[in-house]
Amino acid sequence: MSGVIDKRTSHHHQISSLWNRETSWGHARCFGDHLEGNCLLPRNALSSRQISSTTVSLHQEIGMPSLSPTMTQGNIAKWRKREGDQVAPGDVLCEIETDKATLEMEAMEEGFLAKILCGDGSKDIPVGQPIAIVVESEEEIAEFKDYKVAAGGASSSSPPKKEAALKEEAPKDESAKSSSNQSAPELPKSEQTVSANDRVFASPAARKIAEENNVSLTNLQGSGTAVAPQKPSEKPIQSLDFTDIPNTQIRRITAQRLLLSKQTIPHYYLTVDTQVDSLLALRSKLNNLQEASSGKRISINDFVLKAAAMALRKVPECNSSWNDDYIRQFHNVNISVAVQTDFGLLVPVVRDADKKGLAAIADDVKTLADKAKKNSLKPTDYEGGTFTVSNLGGPFGVKQFCAIINPPQACILAVGTTDKRVVRDLDGGFTTSTYMSVTLSCDHRVVDGAIGARWLGAFKSYIEDPVTLIL
Repeated sequence: MSGVIDKRTSHHHQISSLWNRETSWGHARCFGDHLEGNCLLPRNALSSRQISSTTVSLHQEIGMPSLSPTMTQGNIAKWRKREGDQVAPGDVLCEIETDKATLEMEAMEEGFLAKILCGDGSKDIPVGQPIAIVVESEEEIAEFKDYKVAAGGASSSSPPKKEAALKEEAPKDESAKSSSNQSAPELPKSEQTVSANDRVFASPAARKIAEENNVSLTNLQGSGTAVAPQKPSEKPIQSLDFTDIPNTQIRRITAQRLLLSKQTIPHYYLTVDTQVDSLLALRSKLNNLQEASSGKRISINDFVLKAAAMALRKVPECNSSWNDDYIRQFHNVNISVAVQTDFGLLVPVVRDADKKGLAAIADDVKTLADKAKKNSLKPTDYEGGTFTVSNLGGPFGVKQFCAIINPPQACILAVGTTDKRVVRDLDGGFTTSTYMSVTLSCDHRVVDGAIGARWLGAFKSYIEDPVTLIL
């Protein structure tokens, strides 16, 4: 009973942790982007066994794990085990809601869940903060009935003494305050208006009138204009009917990142119209072949992803991110795809999209979208994107929009719907063509206007001559 393992299901992301009982550091096998291999876990992430006092037995504090490089806090969605339950390797302890997905935390060895420190629905638990106590024997459970974790994550089995001491001293302070008030009787009201040197503050005109009428200003009291009390509104404001919908962790993190993006990234926007008649014709032919081979249908968005990836190879400056000391230009072309779900906006990643064919991209998008809607994405599914595509045209019929950059990326492409337009033909007459508007949002620190325009030119050429995408 020396560790825990976190995962969604048997086919989801797994993180296993092992550590020594004698030390506060251990080795972990972390699966995911750039985390594979042996790594050290700090004590506050998953703490080792400890003895707090003579009244508390040897026990294990289980901390909120860090399940992704961007995770700083998490929520407890639901505990699967209750206090006093015996746990065995593979038993699911609880469900943890991160900024990207909901994962299950499993026990690795046998023991008993002695105390749950953060119950169902607990929110914003910092990574490393203890969430439960596990012991070896059932007899030790009762010792942790009143177990608490003090501020800063330190555990405690007895109430702080400082608070009790303050409560004992409170009556003395009250009596001292009372005696102090009795020793300072209130002055008569007429004397309060006179300063220590009996000076009376009055205008020269008032002094002259008082002198002419033999009236002492010292004994006079002011008679200002009385202010009529405000009458309450006769017609009370009609109460509003509303429902408060709690924000999911995904929505909260998305909101923070988008706000940070708009506040710190100097956005600018470039829009072009692309003619997609040739693309639609090629798509129809390819889908006939896909249906014959029981493959997934290819969407216009799949063409967009492939064209964006190829354009990034031609103009790699757009495949970059900003740092204060340098601009990092990525060699991998990983396209993040915005997917709307009931949990919020998710952006799974199609990796090496420039090296994949349209059918492979269609397979990836379908699989990732299904996992996103089930809230079962693994960190490897959503980390490492270098460029984002957001399409509101196909699903929602939006003609054109400007998307917010997904940091730390430097660009995002907003794709509108297709619409037929009347245009002049080569013979001077008129015909109809299908167009699609796209808008590129750029980080001006990384991508200058001319570079953004060059990227859009490359993208437009691939979309309007789609055969070049399969060469």
